[in-house]
Amino acid sequence: MGKETDSSRHAFDKRLKQAMDRNNPNRAAEAGSQGNDITTVGTVLRAGIEMVAGLVVGVAMGWGLDRWLGCRPVFLILFSLLGGAAGVLNVWRLVRPQDALEDKPGPDAGPER
Repeated sequence: MGKETDSSRHAFDKRLKQAMDRNNPNRAAEAGSQGNDITTVGTVLRAGIEMVAGLVVGVAMGWGLDRWLGCRPVFLILFSLLGGAAGVLNVWRLVRPQDALEDKPGPDAGPER
């Protein structure tokens, strides 16, 4: 029975170490160039999808409102601009420097004395 416990404990320790290595924030610096390329491609694809999704939603909402109200394409133009702005904002949130997040005080931070 002692041998089973040692074997399962060793397997658990090995899996725990692997999980900790995966979640290590310094792993990006240690990762090979192929891992960084995949991360970069994923970020670029996500940024493109965010831009297109914001614009598509804005155009669809504007077109739908114009059809429903039977007016000129005022809402189409307005919501296209708003959708494009929302897409740009989402991309900015994706790629902004992490230092900007650390400098900003949290919502529960009181005034410094």
